[in-house]
Order: sequence, then C-alpha cells, then structure tokens
Amino acid sequence: MDIAVLGLGRMGHALAQRLLDEGHHVVVWNRSPGRAGDLVGAGAREAQSIADAAGAAEVAVTILADDDAVQHVALGDSGVRAALPDGALYVDASTVAPTTSDALLEAFGSDRFASMPVLGAPSAVEAGKATYLVGAAPHVVDRLQPMTKSLSEKVLALPSPHVAASAKLASNLVLLSGVVALAEAFAIARAGGMSDDQLRTLLAENPVVSPAVRLRFEGILTGEQDTWWSTALGAKDARLAAELAAAEGVDAPLAFATRDRYRAAAERDPDADIAAITRLYSASRAG
Repeated sequence: MDIAVLGLGRMGHALAQRLLDEGHHVVVWNRSPGRAGDLVGAGAREAQSIADAAGAAEVAVTILADDDAVQHVALGDSGVRAALPDGALYVDASTVAPTTSDALLEAFGSDRFASMPVLGAPSAVEAGKATYLVGAAPHVVDRLQPMTKSLSEKVLALPSPHVAASAKLASNLVLLSGVVALAEAFAIARAGGMSDDQLRTLLAENPVVSPAVRLRFEGILTGEQDTWWSTALGAKDARLAAELAAAEGVDAPLAFATRDRYRAAAERDPDADIAAITRLYSASRAG
C-alpha cells in the first residue's frame, strides 16, 4: 500500500520502519526536519509538507504527541483532510482523548476514519509484536487489513474510534500506575532497611510485578533508563484517563493520584522515561 506516516517520534519512526520492512511504499513527514535519514535510506520518501505526504496516499497515519498536534495536522487548513485523495483512509495512531477521536470521526466520516492506538514499545512495533486497537466501522477495518496484518498479528477490532481511544487510556493507566506502585514499594522497602540487591531478589522475578512493569524494573530501581515514553507524555496520558473518568462520573481516585505523580515527575524531568518517577521518592527521602 501507499502509506503516509506523519510524526516521527519514537513510535512513529518505528511504525514507518515496520511498514517499510513489510514492503509498503512509505512517505514520511515530521514537523521538525532531520529525523527521516535512516528511513529514507531504507526506501521511504521524505515529504516537505503535510499535503505532500498525504496527497497520494491510500492511507495517511498520524502518530503524534497530543490532541492539539493531531487536530492541527489532521484538520488544519493545509492538513490531512484538505490533502487526502478521494476514497483514501485516515488513521490516527496517537494517544488522544476519546472526544478528539469523536471530532476526527465527524470531520472525516465513518467511511474514511479509524482510530488505531498502539500498545507496546517502539522495539515491539518494529518487531511486529505490538498490539493495535482499531476502532472503526467494520468495512474500514477490512480495508485496513493489508496494513494492519503486516504490522502485527495482534489487532483488536473495536466498534468505534471512541472505544479504541478509551481502551488505550485504560491500558496506559494500568502500566503508569504499576510503575508508581513499584517505585513506592522500593521506597518503603528501603525505608525498612532493604538494599537494592535484596529488592532485586525479592521482586525482580516476583509474579506480583507485571511483565510490562518488569521491563522497567532496573530503571525504576535506579532512576535511569533510556526514554521511549517520557514523563511528560505519561502525565498527559494519565490526565486524559482522569478526565475521561470525571466526564463519565466514574469514581477513579487512582487515576487522579497517578496523574498527580506524573505531573510532578514531568515538572522535574520532562524528557526522562516514566521510570524516572522513582526520583520523586529519592528526593523525598533526601529531604
């Protein structure tokens, strides 16, 4: 397929690479230039504008940092909606509020839009091991299969973009709150006299720690890990989950507490990985 990928952050870069590896014709665009060199070397074409990227695409995919960026790229005067050819599909793979997905559905129509948030690290995306939550009308899900089948065997079709966006926020909250819980457990155990080596023995392979959180075990223990999901983005995702709960009248104190923890972490280390939330507890102990 002819696919445009708009947004070359860690996840967008990985998505474009996976599509190239699977033989698709890929055009890439990023608001800040200079991130497409290796993708161009692998066969992608770098577009100079949103219109250049989307103008000849069968599918245009945005995978951007937040709701404002998605709405600007998708709905701006020179955005995807203005450039996309008749009959082509628009897919948003970003983590956004369900209300943003609703607005995109209204703008593009149920015959042309799908929400497709991603569960998994960039390395999982490149390896074809990520999970994709595809919220769209059934015939749109079918039309996307040449792309989604090459991305992963783990594709969950959901009845609407709103549901897919909500599912992504719920999934992210499980991981974000799990990271907070492990950081607090470390702080409590250290306060009781345990060493880091003893914590590794106690918890590194303990089934009470989920596999997703375990991938960040050393990062949470030490506060040092290569970033692929920043504290700033974690704070944004937790905030969206809390806002969804509030809008629907759900009593969700954990969502709000998680939001507040990541908000504090992002104020200290906005570009660090979410594992860096453990530094909040080090600061508290030092104080």
